[in-house]
Amino acid sequence: MKIFITGVAGFLGSNLADFFIKKNFEVFGCDNLVGGDIKNVNKKVKFYKANCEDFKLMSKIIHGSSILVHAAAYAHESLSIFSPYTICSNNVSGSTSVFSAAIANKIKRIIYCSSIARYGSARQPYIEDDEPVPLDPYGISKLASEKILQSLCKVHNIEYNIAVPHNIIGPKQKYDDPFRNVVSIMINLMMQNRSPIIYGDGEQKRSFTDVDDCSYSLYKMATDKNIKSEIINIGPGEENYISINDLFRIISNKLKFNKAPIYYSERPLEVKFSSCSSEKAKKLLDFKMKRNLDQTIDRTINHIKKNGVKKFKYSYPIEILNSNTPIAWKKKIF
Repeated sequence: MKIFITGVAGFLGSNLADFFIKKNFEVFGCDNLVGGDIKNVNKKVKFYKANCEDFKLMSKIIHGSSILVHAAAYAHESLSIFSPYTICSNNVSGSTSVFSAAIANKIKRIIYCSSIARYGSARQPYIEDDEPVPLDPYGISKLASEKILQSLCKVHNIEYNIAVPHNIIGPKQKYDDPFRNVVSIMINLMMQNRSPIIYGDGEQKRSFTDVDDCSYSLYKMATDKNIKSEIINIGPGEENYISINDLFRIISNKLKFNKAPIYYSERPLEVKFSSCSSEKAKKLLDFKMKRNLDQTIDRTINHIKKNGVKKFKYSYPIEILNSNTPIAWKKKIF
């Protein structure tokens, strides 16, 4: 069976491609290589360098696929407040282009990778049936893309599922992006003997998911004939739920890093506590954690050690510069 993965050179997309290849799928995929790395792409993948916003090109390269997993995104929640045009254009226009191309090619099933940012200020733990209240342009763009997908699939009778992963970590995660991926950023900085930056008081809490657990879940959502038209949280629920301060302590102990973190003002609209229910994933996908947080952090550290530390790249424009823009970004502190 032929599967097409957008963002196949990115963190999630490349790991997902590896998973499907092990299941003997024929994997095709695209990436514009802004946030992805061609080195991540399995040699067995038929790769196309393409921007998801290019409808004509997407229509051509998706042709013949049975399943589409749309994993491509400019996944920058905090940056979206200061670069809303860049983030939302990619996420909404790009997603609409991909969905349209897939449906025009009579694809059987579309899997869309949304984000925990869709929930925003909704009650916690986040449950799939609750009304999402996204706070930032990124979360709003992901939810808007969900609605577009649901509308199109209903009219054109296409199967779909929407995955809501949260805080995925593990090998192949980009660690030279100053705007996202807190675990990888901390590791990259500490391995350069530089103190990580923590926004706010560091007591904000997140749940972290091993990328292999996410890949397994997306595989089930893509291939199980009995799972259709579902929105499913992909994550450990209350397990692996940890403050950023405690996360720093765990990583610094592993790396024998003795400096204190540097605290900066909290970022606008950042959700303080963010946790999802995993009950639906356990019921429908038989979701189980293969690794605990400690093991997953070790895998991430080993990946960065193997590939070497990197200087941070400011690959995305900051469209709005004012007193609200984080000073670490304005001054390129990383």
